[in-house]
This record gives sequence, structure tokens and C-alpha cells, in this order.
Amino acid sequence: MPEGDTVWRTASRLNEALAGREIVESDLRWPEIATADLTGRTTLEVVSRGKHVLHRVEGGLTLHSHLRMEGQWRIEATPGLAARWRRSPQLRALVAAADWTALGLRLGMLELVPTAREHEVVGHLGPDVLGLDWDLELAVDNVCASREPIGQALLDQRNLAGVGTMWCAETLFLERVPPWTRADELARETVERVVARANRLIDNGRRHVVQSSTGSYRSDESKYVHARSGRPCRRCGTTVRVAMIGEPTKERTMFYCPGCQGGLGPTDDGRPQVPLGSVRGAARSRRSY
Repeated sequence: MPEGDTVWRTASRLNEALAGREIVESDLRWPEIATADLTGRTTLEVVSRGKHVLHRVEGGLTLHSHLRMEGQWRIEATPGLAARWRRSPQLRALVAAADWTALGLRLGMLELVPTAREHEVVGHLGPDVLGLDWDLELAVDNVCASREPIGQALLDQRNLAGVGTMWCAETLFLERVPPWTRADELARETVERVVARANRLIDNGRRHVVQSSTGSYRSDESKYVHARSGRPCRRCGTTVRVAMIGEPTKERTMFYCPGCQGGLGPTDDGRPQVPLGSVRGAARSRRSY
């Protein structure tokens, strides 16, 4: 699932392409709002809130979208826009100005809400890691109060908005914190280091196309543990592993290093994990996700 930095970049590109421009065509292919028409309204701004995109338009309306696992907003030049995009079964939304068109593909959700009531769809979120409302102390308070594993607490958007499985795993590895340790059992100073690290990593991530925690922007060198199960840890050489974290109905994958982070996680069965790049590893990774 795209994380806060990716969603921030998406909203920024949409804002650059559409803000201040009149909408000359709209096509919202979502059952509840399929008859809505934004044509003639001006885009005021497009902003992100955690993993949510808020497209505010003239007349007090906001087009609210979430990318979920596979969604994206693509920007194409309006003149000569290929007919294939309008025919695409992946298209969920089309919002066009005279020069640029935003295409919402495979979106996980889409709704039209009064701008004055945005709080009803994003008000439950904690401080936005990349937002003007970012509040380190409040985010730390929220995480420290959680009785869940620290990895799960970081992924809970009610505690802080924008962290996903990749940045969660990389943050905990860098701080040498076991993902399955209960958040409320960690020292506040430890939680503060973790949350501050996540903020720095995601803030850096929004500035680059390739997300990197290692300082290298080569795709095969950009991560310490995420998507590297079965491979040696870059720090200690122990085999990186992946196991599930969270409640059964909300399980997420967590990559970690037993050597750097205090041993096997409670949901790790201890079986050998081959590298994801191999045929066997690819098959295992599909089952893991």
C-alpha cells in the first residue's frame, strides 16, 4: 500500500496540474457518486492527509480518495488524451482541466463530501507525519498508550498518519526495536526515537522517487529489511525474516532481523526463508502477503 510520502507526492503532482484551473470534464465511476458532475468548478487545491487524497473544488466540495493497495492517480496531457484511458476498466475517476487530466486508476475508495465535513472522513487520523499538524509529542503519547505491539501501533493510523509496513519495518530495524514488543512496555524515550525516525525517513522519502532508508537509491540497495527475507542483514549478517503482525483480521507482513532486533517474532514459525528473488522465494512471498 502506498505510504505517506508516496501519497504526498501524488497530491502535490495533482495540485500542480489542476489547482486554479477550471474542470472541463469529470467522470466519476463509483456507484454512489456516478451521477455527480464537477464540470465548470475550479480546483482550489489537492492535499494529502496521511494516506488520503483530498481534492477540494469550488462550491465547497471535496473529492476524497484512497489508493489502498493498487490505486494510483496518473496525470496525462488533456489535448490528445488517448481514448484507451476512457475505455479502461481500471478507470475510477477522470478530472480534466484544459491542459492536464487526472486519471484515478484502481482506486480503493472514492467519495464526494462537503469540504466543511472532511473531518468525518479523516478526523479519526492521528498527527500527519508530513502535515502542518505534525505533533511529535502527541504521536508519542498515542503510541505509548497502545497495548498492541509497537509494529502494530505504528501502523495504526489513529496514532499517527502516514506510516505503512515498509517504513515501519525500516524504522524499527534502524532503532533495533523488536516489532512485537508491546508499545506500552517500551520506555517513552525509545518510542520517541522510533516516531522521530519514522518522521525523518518519510519526510526524506517524499523528496525522492525511490524510497530509501540506507542512503542508496539503487533499487537493490535501498532497504535494510523490507522485502529482503531470506537474505543476509546488511548490518549483522543474520538472515532477514518476515512474519505476520496484528490481529488475525488485520494481519500485515513485518520484515525484521532477529540478530539486530532480539530474536524471532512470536508469529514466526522459524522455518528457513529463501530469498524473495528465487523461484521458491517468490512463491513463498505470495503466500506471505
